[in-house]
Amino acid sequence: MMRGGLKRWVWALWLAISLTLSAAASAQQVAPEATTNTPDYAAWERTAQRAEAAVEAGKASDRALEELRAEIVVWRENFLTAQDANVHRITTLQNQLEVLGPAPQDGAESAEIAARRADLTAELARLQAPVLTAAEAHSRANGVISEIDEIIRERQTDALVALGPSPLNPLIWNTALSETREGLIVLGTELRSNWDNELRRFEFRQKLLFIAPMLLIGLALLLRGRAWVGRSQKRLLRKPLRGADVWGFVLSLGNVALPLAGLTLVVAALLQTGFAGIRGEQVVKPIPYWGGILLMAGWLGDRLFPVLPIRAPFDIPEEFKPTGRRQCKLLALLLVIGFAVGLFGDVIGISDETAAVLGFPFIVLAGLALLRLARFLSSRLVPASAESAEPVTYRMRVGRVLAQIAGVIAVVGPVLAAIGYRNAAEALLYPTVLSIGILGLVLVLQNFVEDLYLLITQSEAPRGEALIPVLIGLLLMVAALPVLALVWGARITDLTELWNRFLEGVRLGGTRISPVDFLTFALIFTIGYVLTRILQGALRSTVLPKTRIDAGGQNAIVAGTGYLGVTIAALIAITGAGIDLSSIAIVAGALSVGIGFGLQNIVSNFVSGIILLIERPVSEGDWIEVGGQMGYVRDISVRSTRIETFDRTDVIIPNADLVSGTVTNYTRGNTVGRIIVLVGVAYGTDTKRVEAILREIAQAHPMILANPEPSILFREFGADSLNFEIRAILRDVNWSMSVTSDLNHEIARRFAEEGIEIPFAQRDIWLRNPEVLRDARSEDDDKGEDA
Repeated sequence: MMRGGLKRWVWALWLAISLTLSAAASAQQVAPEATTNTPDYAAWERTAQRAEAAVEAGKASDRALEELRAEIVVWRENFLTAQDANVHRITTLQNQLEVLGPAPQDGAESAEIAARRADLTAELARLQAPVLTAAEAHSRANGVISEIDEIIRERQTDALVALGPSPLNPLIWNTALSETREGLIVLGTELRSNWDNELRRFEFRQKLLFIAPMLLIGLALLLRGRAWVGRSQKRLLRKPLRGADVWGFVLSLGNVALPLAGLTLVVAALLQTGFAGIRGEQVVKPIPYWGGILLMAGWLGDRLFPVLPIRAPFDIPEEFKPTGRRQCKLLALLLVIGFAVGLFGDVIGISDETAAVLGFPFIVLAGLALLRLARFLSSRLVPASAESAEPVTYRMRVGRVLAQIAGVIAVVGPVLAAIGYRNAAEALLYPTVLSIGILGLVLVLQNFVEDLYLLITQSEAPRGEALIPVLIGLLLMVAALPVLALVWGARITDLTELWNRFLEGVRLGGTRISPVDFLTFALIFTIGYVLTRILQGALRSTVLPKTRIDAGGQNAIVAGTGYLGVTIAALIAITGAGIDLSSIAIVAGALSVGIGFGLQNIVSNFVSGIILLIERPVSEGDWIEVGGQMGYVRDISVRSTRIETFDRTDVIIPNADLVSGTVTNYTRGNTVGRIIVLVGVAYGTDTKRVEAILREIAQAHPMILANPEPSILFREFGADSLNFEIRAILRDVNWSMSVTSDLNHEIARRFAEEGIEIPFAQRDIWLRNPEVLRDARSEDDDKGEDA
């Protein structure tokens, strides 16, 4: 079984492409029957009975079960499509019955309504019958498919844990040696027989003009392709070219493409000779794929541990990079040899004992090479020292963990093979090597995507700071998951089954929501959102500036248009996607109760934001005071309002506080406002003269209105001064601090000219027992003299 598994791993990377093509082919196969509203249930019954009998017997081969499964999958797709038949008509009938309402319990209903209800009910039952039949058949098909998958998985598991002969047993070495020698003799005899055949030599001479150029071109590309690419890369590095990393990456692909094309031509030329024979062709045909693995491993090693001055996924010192490149090539070589040994066993038909003996040395060598690579990565994916300022990135931490896991597998694999669990050893070791190659390829592609993004956007930002390349890199990692699943033994049918389940979607309250519905919703909503933004921009820049609406009102209209447009876009998108919200109303109602308790503050702020936009008690640019915070309103959003204080700091105020709390708006409606300036003079000053001077000062300032004129008040006889007050109305209250400062300067100047004193607080200290202080001082003086 594992010899076939080796062959499967050789094709694992190409099976990922085959997966996509087979999915498309399956869709094409399903399409003709899927358009039929009524599947042939008699034919389905025969197919289902045949499949259930095969499953019950459990004697069919894996290939027969796979073919039977593929046939049932087509039927299942037909049944899924049939479940959506007459869905609109059924919905209409259900709505008509809802309009009629439930039948009265006492039977007191008019004959016309009762007859109409009976007709609608009968028609609804007639339309729902094929839908229910399709749903039952779909469930049966799902069950049969699950049973077939379970049988195949059990067989794979049994083969994986099967205990075979130990390669360390000397008793089987002679048998393995003789079978290997006989197999090579068979291949050689077949080749010699074909060469001695006059007809084949005649055909070879006839094709020689075609074979010779193919062979020469293939050898030229195979032997000189990498040298040509290397010279091009060096010329590129010598030129100061923008996007050199991108063009260098594209050129580096020639290190794989040119030699692989040459190897393919050489193999094709050898096959055209006709001398290889049936067994020889089976051995020669996979050579391009094996060569592709070797070339890809060399290319990945050059990109992960580069010789040229290019950016690598990991920062590894230059002196250790040659070791990394050698380990990559060695692992690929041992992997290809293991595949070749497995193919040789399949072609010749060797026994399990011979397969165990032939494969064991290469399993051990592959384990040693994997262990060396794992230790190399574990020791190098860390900063140079504990005191190093270089951060340990997430990529480095994950790389170290994976390297440690690979090290464990490198030890466990050969041990299992030595015991006799060759299938389990190969199922652990070879997929691990392939997985390392796939993950390395993803890392290299992520670097390329980042370089390509910087080239396209012509951005000068440092690498690693753009969001789009990170998202694309995440998509690359997700795209690699099916390939990794294939490498680790998953069947294509397993992946197609997951994909079909994904396309089927989920049911919520009787409504199936599929990815197609979601994409339709996203597309319609995006269009509506863009149109809403365009309308908002036209209102803000073209329409509203030509009206007499103030700036706050314009902002409220623009914001309200945005909310209304987004709501309408969402409703149209839901309707266009065919999502029936009425069927999930109960679920939504139950969720809303729990969500309401947790989000009641957010909902309160949202509703308050709508009220602020409609009533507009405050607008952008207003000077307000709320909750001890004073400043200018800079932005009113759905949840909160941003205030910029006078010290240039932003304060976020929940909208609920603005609606339910006390708010002082100094500039609501107009900017006229009042200021109060306090001033005190010394006792004995002529108060009438002070009043006249203060009035002249206030009336002379250009920001103070003449009507109403400023008032001067003699407020009180203070503890230290006679206190006066200037009360004046300003044209723009936003200038209150500047006007107050100007008035204070002018008051100080005029009072100095008039000889009016501005007093400051003075205090007299009265000592109740001064004689006690004198006695204490005398005692201190006497002590000083004695000392």
